[in-house]
Amino acid sequence: MTDRPAYSDAQAIAERVADIYTELRADRVVLVYNRFVSALAQKLEVVDLLPVPESLLDDEAPERIAGSYLEEPDASTILSHLLPTYLEVTIYRALLESTASEHGARMTAMRNASENAGDLIDSYTLQMNRARQSEITQQILEVVAGADALE
Repeated sequence: MTDRPAYSDAQAIAERVADIYTELRADRVVLVYNRFVSALAQKLEVVDLLPVPESLLDDEAPERIAGSYLEEPDASTILSHLLPTYLEVTIYRALLESTASEHGARMTAMRNASENAGDLIDSYTLQMNRARQSEITQQILEVVAGADALE
């Protein structure tokens, strides 16, 4: 993947995954990705893609309003159109979050490296100044000792 995933990337992956699942070459499809929490933190996320989790298909969802519903077309036709979109969107989200997580981790690593380099520069500058000061002090002592020897 690139650092700029496109929706077409997710569509291609979703199509391949659906083909593998419908051809019964896999009985379960799991998506593992880095969920973006912040620039400093990412969380490994594991999501069951196929079969579609029961919680997404539950007709007794608490948000459902009581009453009778007329669905056109029938529920299985609607689901057959929504399932590919669900796979595509879920995969695309995972691609985007993984990319954001990677950028956040790189940004954090670069900031830490810059801070460490600054600390090293400060430390070496201090060592160099101490060595130079010691050398100057030594030269002054030699001049004073030479002047005392002449008297």
